[in-house]
Amino acid sequence: MFWLLMVIEVLVRIFLMAVVLMQESKGGGLAGTLGGGQVGMVFGVRRTADFLIRATQILGAVFIVLALIINMFFLPTGGAEIESAIQRGASQQAPAPQLPPQTVPGTPQEQAPQQLPPPQQ
Repeated sequence: MFWLLMVIEVLVRIFLMAVVLMQESKGGGLAGTLGGGQVGMVFGVRRTADFLIRATQILGAVFIVLALIINMFFLPTGGAEIESAIQRGASQQAPAPQLPPQTVPGTPQEQAPQQLPPPQQ
């Protein structure tokens, strides 16, 4: 069912792009280049504009409804069973930071530096 809706969604996208490109803009736009002016000769200029506007409205509504249906019913919800890599990394214990050996000021360098005991876990 998911793939059927995805195929329909892609077809609606393609038709919507074609209908929008066929509409005549104020400057002529792509309608004259792609043969949009020829469509006006078949239906008449006013009926063609009405048809293209109505087709754009219907295809746009179908596109939005299909996108919502696919998103709400067929995509994973991202519940507690699915964790991101950041969430998995945060649950692991990070190693305790290792401090460099400390020396007491005023002691000669020949003496071994005093080290802190390792942290207990």
